Amino acid sequence: MQFFKYLSVSVLASLFFVQCSSAQKLEQDAPFKTSKAYYQKWIAGIQGGGSGINVFIPVTTALNSVKLDSLYFRGQKVILQSQPSNGSLFMGRIITETNQREDFKASTTEMPFELNDNQAVISYIENGITKYFKIDNIVEKQMEQYPSAPPRNRNKQ
Repeated sequence: MQFFKYLSVSVLASLFFVQCSSAQKLEQDAPFKTSKAYYQKWIAGIQGGGSGINVFIPVTTALNSVKLDSLYFRGQKVILQSQPSNGSLFMGRIITETNQREDFKASTTEMPFELNDNQAVISYIENGITKYFKIDNIVEKQMEQYPSAPPRNRNKQ
């Protein structure tokens, strides 16, 4: 009987420690610096053309042995991509439910972090290890509204 009590307590304790070790740890300092991060909502000019939020992360130092991977923002996890015209500007594209086609299915992500609406977490890979860094005070810029067709040049006849 004593053996079963010990075994039960051992199993429960092991499960508790496994659960704790799987929690994501935020780094206090990242090996790169960013300037003012911002986001911009957008909506297509045609019905069913989609909508979303683009989150921009300007990196002000060389990444050297670091690769930016993903962004956690407003309940979503998306891939971070550098912009072709500016390799130090990274963007995460979040698709939202507004103005989507009828067959659109929103993705759900289990968030390992508790974040406010103006906070995000960047996951990055350093020496083969995934690490996480929180960014605060992300500001919103004016919404982009894309027209349904290019504007006509009224000067041409």
